Amino acid sequence: MIKIKKIIADRLIEHSRMDIPVEACGYLAGRNGIITRQYKLANADKSAVHYSFDPEEQFEVIRRSRQEGLEIMACYHSHPVTPARPSREDIRLAYDTDILYVIISLADPVPDIKAFRIADDKALEEEITIIA
Repeated sequence: MIKIKKIIADRLIEHSRMDIPVEACGYLAGRNGIITRQYKLANADKSAVHYSFDPEEQFEVIRRSRQEGLEIMACYHSHPVTPARPSREDIRLAYDTDILYVIISLADPVPDIKAFRIADDKALEEEITIIA
């Protein structure tokens, strides 16, 4: 189970809406199993169906999170018009089995946030709890 501060969940939805039609993306960090920080990254592909990070920007975020004493716990991206579940491409490109992959779907009027652990070409959903 992963815990996400409500303010961070709200910011994920806001970022996802702001970047429509492109998939929003970034990292989530925290400590002790609680996500407390969002790092927005630009979608280098500027695509509505996939995302990639600029390596320099990605490295800077990792450096900054370490300076702040935080652990990168998840990579996130939005699905502007599809459900919050990993696409075949999301699964294929999941490079880090130690972090979660969080997907924010805007396909329905009420946004949906789900988290997945991806390894061995499989995606297993993890429970998310939004906390104050």
